[in-house]
Amino acid sequence: MEQDRINQLVDIINRSSYEYYVLDSPTITDQEYDDYFRELLKLEEKFPMYKRQDSPTNRVGGQAIDKFNKVVHQRPMLSFDDIFNEEEVVEFDERVRKLVPNPEYTLEPKMDGLSGSLIYEKGVLVRGATRGDGIVGEDITFNVKTIKSVPLHLTQDIDIEVRGEIYMSFDSFEKSNQERERNGETPFANPRNAAAGSVRQLDSKITAKRNLDFMAYFLPNPEDYGIKTQEESLKFLRKLGFVTNKNLNQVVSTTNEIMMYIDDLGAKREKLPFAIDGVVIKVNDLSDEEKLGFTSRVPRWGIAYKFPAEEVLTTLLDIKFTVGRTGKITPNALFHPVHVAGSLVSKATLHNEDYCKQKDIRIGDIICIRKAGDVIPEVVGVKENRRTSSLSPFEMIRFCPMCGEELVKKEAHHYCMNEHCPARKIESLIHFVSRDAMYIEGFGERIVEDLYNMNYIKKVSDFYDLKKYKEELKELEGYGEKSIQNLLDGIEASKQNSLERLIFALGIRYIGKKTAKILAKKYKTMDNLLSTTYEDLISIDDIGEIMADSIMNFIQNSCNLDLITELKEYGVQMLYKGMDTKNNSYIENKTFVLTGSLEKFSREEASRIIEENGGKTSSSVTSKTGVVVVGSHPGSKYKKALELGIEIWTEDDFLEKVKKNT
Repeated sequence: MEQDRINQLVDIINRSSYEYYVLDSPTITDQEYDDYFRELLKLEEKFPMYKRQDSPTNRVGGQAIDKFNKVVHQRPMLSFDDIFNEEEVVEFDERVRKLVPNPEYTLEPKMDGLSGSLIYEKGVLVRGATRGDGIVGEDITFNVKTIKSVPLHLTQDIDIEVRGEIYMSFDSFEKSNQERERNGETPFANPRNAAAGSVRQLDSKITAKRNLDFMAYFLPNPEDYGIKTQEESLKFLRKLGFVTNKNLNQVVSTTNEIMMYIDDLGAKREKLPFAIDGVVIKVNDLSDEEKLGFTSRVPRWGIAYKFPAEEVLTTLLDIKFTVGRTGKITPNALFHPVHVAGSLVSKATLHNEDYCKQKDIRIGDIICIRKAGDVIPEVVGVKENRRTSSLSPFEMIRFCPMCGEELVKKEAHHYCMNEHCPARKIESLIHFVSRDAMYIEGFGERIVEDLYNMNYIKKVSDFYDLKKYKEELKELEGYGEKSIQNLLDGIEASKQNSLERLIFALGIRYIGKKTAKILAKKYKTMDNLLSTTYEDLISIDDIGEIMADSIMNFIQNSCNLDLITELKEYGVQMLYKGMDTKNNSYIENKTFVLTGSLEKFSREEASRIIEENGGKTSSSVTSKTGVVVVGSHPGSKYKKALELGIEIWTEDDFLEKVKKNT
């Protein structure tokens, strides 16, 4: 199976490279290409015996086309590996610091064009070439001479090679497409495709009309000119007469500074006169480059951070139906992993039958993925123009995939009504131990499923009797003495949780963790909650008739009462341990964001204090943020708070305000 996938990926990428580099007519997006390439890299690393000689990982780019003379680069034109989020930035920095104690980095916009090499002899331009496959490129000398930002004669009569990006500005792109439309020609898809097609014209007059530009960014042999840093290289290039990103480049020394630069450039991106798709991070000191060296494919001293795509394309591999703890059946899209908004995702909910049919989603489709609110992946739609005729329309299943019970449709959703369905029971068990519920550490989905299938845990109270199977668990593969003891310790610790966790963990329909907290604060003990009335419940803010009905149905069910009694007997405490909300005008009804390293308390403690004083926390700074609390080394959130004029507190400010109850 792995070999088949490797072969498939090699064929897809090689075909795509040919379409892009040779035909100038790509049929997949850059994002799809990047995702296929990364997937192939991982598979080849894991299964090296299946790596093919023609794998695109053996080379950097495409292939020289026959209509131009081929040029062998004196030094290979290698590209950088791509990264997509802050964690990967930190990992890159950690790898560098293993060999370089206190590195500096140059940060430069990642131009979205075509890499080019310019050769000068005694200061005169004698050759221009594309990168090609990194070893052999195409001779485009006549065409680069038409680019006004390429110096035909340098300010110094020296022999030198200069590398940079050939690109088309947004203004030139718009004018070129207007002309193509007037001539009845197909418009260019984007500025990079326009630049790539323009620089490969046999007639240099056509290239000249396209008004291309060149941005210099690299010297292959800076040591020959007494240059010691990348920053000095860029200054030297400007002295020679080249355009560089002078106002956008920056030298930094920490990952916080890198992320602040990335955020800042991302915010400026739409206002720039040319297209960029990320940030190039290079070690500044050229002697450090030598220490770090190269892999067989890429430099170790640099990396390319790519801006997260708002919407990305991938292939729908399958639709899997899952059973929730209430019996609700949910279709889920399984697709080739893609990076969306900085994280790698491979599945997304398809909600229900109506959703799938409305969007006409079919297995094998090219689907568009985005993150709703930058958090939850969702399927936006399908690319019907790329669909083959053989794909079958979506059909909702009729029977439960776990127990075989015939499904019942209620409004938009289908349900398995079998209360003894194994899937419903397993989901209830997983929910009970989850982070927002009883949070019994060590119990992931796989472990819960294993223990259920081995008949050790069938209902939630069985977690608290698991210790009697300690010796049996030791006989199972993957369950060592220490891991078993950690599970048992986690179970024991969960007995001391505050009441709201238990209420949420019991899985009362329509009762989320926020409502569970409201109930716990109101009733203080489980016994008080069990003796409540419908009228009392609907008198509580945020609890309506549907929630009240659900709570009453739960507490009037004898099986639920028996379960609560069992939990009591096992020592699970049923008291609200939190503090009642204080009347604090500094914090009440405000949204707080925490950033930087907090020294006087943990983030969890700070969040709890904010909540106890009537506020709430958020992970991102927006115009609705009330206060940003900063610790040491604050990152981009602090900078954004300054830009938006949001109130900023130090830890001392925060503690002072907490004490001032009014």
